[in-house]
Amino acid sequence: MSGYFEPLTVGKLDLPNRLVMAPMTRNRAYGGLVSALTAEYYAQRASAGLIISEATQVSEIGQGYGLTPGLHSAEQVSAWRTVTDAVHTAGGRMFAQLVHCGRIGHPSLYADGAHPLAPSAIPSGEQFFTPEGMLDHPTPREMTPADISQTIDDFVSAAKYAVEAGFDGVELHGANGFLLHQFLAEGTNRRTDGYGGSAAARIRFPVEVVEAVSDAIGPERVGLRLSPGITFNGMAGAESDTGELYTALARALAPIPLAYLHVFEFLNRDITRLIRAAWPGTLILCAHPTPESFPSTPEIGAEALRDGVADAIAMAEQWLANPDLPSRVRAGGPYNTADKATFYGGDHHGYTDYPTLNA
Repeated sequence: MSGYFEPLTVGKLDLPNRLVMAPMTRNRAYGGLVSALTAEYYAQRASAGLIISEATQVSEIGQGYGLTPGLHSAEQVSAWRTVTDAVHTAGGRMFAQLVHCGRIGHPSLYADGAHPLAPSAIPSGEQFFTPEGMLDHPTPREMTPADISQTIDDFVSAAKYAVEAGFDGVELHGANGFLLHQFLAEGTNRRTDGYGGSAAARIRFPVEVVEAVSDAIGPERVGLRLSPGITFNGMAGAESDTGELYTALARALAPIPLAYLHVFEFLNRDITRLIRAAWPGTLILCAHPTPESFPSTPEIGAEALRDGVADAIAMAEQWLANPDLPSRVRAGGPYNTADKATFYGGDHHGYTDYPTLNA
């Protein structure tokens, strides 16, 4: 698996390896703030070629889950600064993943009890977890032109905050059934204005977000995550034109010298190849070509590198359980097994207590 240890330039960053830590929500941001424990967690994983943070909401109305962090206040910037300082001191590089969850939200998360926003008033059919039990996602409010403009501004503001907080760049979350993805998919976007209808119209809002953030902080500091054909968060069957849609998006973004596109592959290597052909820049892949490839492994990723469908490989559970993953890949293992019971919420157990090979 020597391909992992060839250097790679991403934007203006020189990565020492091609092992990327994928974004993973851990629900440990009490009061919406990351903590010293968060700093320890990420610093432990600083040997990654690049760390992509957990999803971080760009505004209050962009929040979709409890105990997730934000980047829309000075207090949140200060908290994140302790994390980026720890990662950089340990020799690492880190992008902030910025998200607006759109219809994947609940009025109980918002001070004014507002309904979540979405391209169209179509509920997810999914539920929101609370300590008291599960609640149905409500029907979201269809975004007005003013809402669209404000949301673009929110992404720009959060990106500027990310730079102030010491991040090396930002990844815009256009995947997993969240707001940018909701605009892309015809099943969640029934708009009849310039933001809905054809694939060319449905990509408009994500492209405008990418352009605005790139103008604000520089395209070399911006990545975009996509998940073609994924079924999470009520997206099953939402895309009937996946190949056409993501090819159009990649081609529209091609003139922008972004740091990377990041594809969460969902059983569709053919779609990955279409994006690869249409996108001239760096492609990071969370490789899941078959049902047996969840969670992804170093071996699965190495095959994608050898095949040329990716320039770098992002993994999630492997990084969660193996803070020294590059050392373990070099050694051919062994690998710790992730404890699923501690994925979300809690303290240091299943967070900062996974042993390294040296330990």
